Amino acid sequence: MSESGATPKKVKKVEGTSAFGDNGRDYDAETQKALQDIDNCQNKIDALNEKGSEAILKVEQRYNKQRKPHFDKRNDVIKKIPNFWATAFVNHPQMSTILGEDEEDCLHYLSKLEVEDFEDIKSGYRITLYFDENPYFENDVVTKEFHLGVSSDPFALSTPIRWKEGNDVAKKFRNKNAGKGRKRMIEQKSFFIWLASNCDPYTDCIAEVIKDDLWVNPLQYYLVPDEIGKESEGEDVTTDEEVYHSLLAKDEVEEEEDNEGEGGDDEVLVEEDEEEGKELGEDDVDGSDK
Repeated sequence: MSESGATPKKVKKVEGTSAFGDNGRDYDAETQKALQDIDNCQNKIDALNEKGSEAILKVEQRYNKQRKPHFDKRNDVIKKIPNFWATAFVNHPQMSTILGEDEEDCLHYLSKLEVEDFEDIKSGYRITLYFDENPYFENDVVTKEFHLGVSSDPFALSTPIRWKEGNDVAKKFRNKNAGKGRKRMIEQKSFFIWLASNCDPYTDCIAEVIKDDLWVNPLQYYLVPDEIGKESEGEDVTTDEEVYHSLLAKDEVEEEEDNEGEGGDDEVLVEEDEEEGKELGEDDVDGSDK
């Protein structure tokens, strides 16, 4: 009912004539006209959004080319720092939760990490890990690609890891958690199981962390203090600078005490005698009043 009490005239919309005309609902003529105008506006907005997305992709492609030499130079410099990537992975709050001790040791042989968008960007990206010779597996390069389903369903494609006999850390993880049930296994993820799996790219949180965070600026995680993990446990955290100043202050106090020597001790005794005398004097005064 309208405010005037009159029932608005219903107009049956022919099904299939617009985005909102196939839902079997009746609209009055005024509402029908408004909906049609909204639909026309939305079509123009969608067309502009599509053009905007294409323009953004072209800009991103251009800047990807400009960033690449800097990423390459950064990787060359990183090679000069032992265990750089292993440290960055372990210090990262999300990555650290899926790394077991054996996996951390594997990452000590990780010499280079690369994340590259496919040429058209929107169709996917590739994560490539380069390893030095190690006791765990034969691969010197392990690649994980994410195809985002532009012309087909999304999928991931990973390089099979050729584990050396007795050193398959993924198998050890499975065996260790075999009796904990499927739900427990899902909760306790493993980095190398993830690396070899082919899961849905759109639900792969680990890939997103590597691509959008760790790869973008690994230095911030390499430089994280060792004590940072204690903060989440509510413990007091002391930085290297605070430790330095604490030790410096302690040395200054000890030096002052040494310089005071016997004279310093006599002065302390005199002060104590004076305080004791004051207390005795006050007692005597109290006694005389009584």
